[in-house]
Amino acid sequence: MPPFTVLHVCMGNICRSPMAERLLVLAVGERLRRLGVEPAAVDELVHSHSAGTGGWHAGEQMNPPAARQVTSRGGDVVGFAARKLRSDLIDAADLVLTATADQQEYVVALRPDAASRTFVLGEFGRLLGGVDRSGLPPVEATPAAVYARGVALVAAVDAARQGATPLPTDDLDDPWGRGDQCFTRVADEIEETVHPLAAALLS
Repeated sequence: MPPFTVLHVCMGNICRSPMAERLLVLAVGERLRRLGVEPAAVDELVHSHSAGTGGWHAGEQMNPPAARQVTSRGGDVVGFAARKLRSDLIDAADLVLTATADQQEYVVALRPDAASRTFVLGEFGRLLGGVDRSGLPPVEATPAAVYARGVALVAAVDAARQGATPLPTDDLDDPWGRGDQCFTRVADEIEETVHPLAAALLS
């Protein structure tokens, strides 16, 4: 049921998955502006949230260099608090995007029935480019339409996967404890998937 829900997963939920969570919100907002829709409606159409496979940082804010990447690109970090991944979060997600293949395996081990909608973020972006969107439900900036198109899109990307495993290059490096240059590169790589995803949902 709407909204189309995307769950981002990394290890500690303070660097990679929070950046992906908030950069997807930003990308969807930008698409809505192009359609003349108020970006405040983003959460009615796409619910982007995140969690970590470990709970060491539960309750913490986003790591400062990660937060800087989000805000410098026009995003918002207000209200973020790290949390540990739970099975019910996976159950409620229409799409699960992990930072690495190891985390994808962790998600699928928790919930085997989520395998068809769980991808490494880079894997999803790589496969998305080859999907024929002509057979997807029509574009419309309403919760029901975005949900229907999103679910169909995930199924199409899963079909394009053809059972293949992710490539090593699909993984996002862990920037924790490293400099702003590393965080910039990782945020750029995240945008290489979340921008096309927002475009596929709304154009």
